[in-house]
Amino acid sequence: MNGGPLDLRQVTAPGDVTPELRQALIECWIEVTNAGGAAGFPFPPIDASQAAPVVDSLIEGLAPETSRLVVASINGDLAGWLNVRRDPSEVVSHWATLHHVQTRTSLRGRGIGAALMNHVRDIARDEMGLEQLHLAARGGVGLEDFYGRLGWKEIGRWPGALRLAPGDDRDEILMILTPL
Repeated sequence: MNGGPLDLRQVTAPGDVTPELRQALIECWIEVTNAGGAAGFPFPPIDASQAAPVVDSLIEGLAPETSRLVVASINGDLAGWLNVRRDPSEVVSHWATLHHVQTRTSLRGRGIGAALMNHVRDIARDEMGLEQLHLAARGGVGLEDFYGRLGWKEIGRWPGALRLAPGDDRDEILMILTPL
């Protein structure tokens, strides 16, 4: 997966996830987590027995109005992905939350994460009719800097909310992107 154009697309229904894409999502999540990435599993190492049920649940919840996958591929191979979810309740339906933003570790620094984030911004605004995007990032790994370069603003922290090990408490950083 050295070169080639980056292909960005979204998946909005469980039936649109091929077995190959499902497997690639699982493998990417394992790779990112086991490299120390803050993508939803705080205690590496993990394997398919942990990642597969979570990927399957995410896939089962896909629906155009409430949950979409945004995937990036190079030459047909998964390079990265994220999930955008909104609550359909009228009081909060104007915003959604990003989850599990990740790129293959061998492809970091090539703009794939930024491309995913910019693409989901367009989808959220133009297709989902959203006004804001929210996310929570693990402190201590520089994620707030990455998101900040893309226009996201820190709006708060939950100090020490995440305990990764005794003596290793991390802040959960709350961020917003608005207007889209």
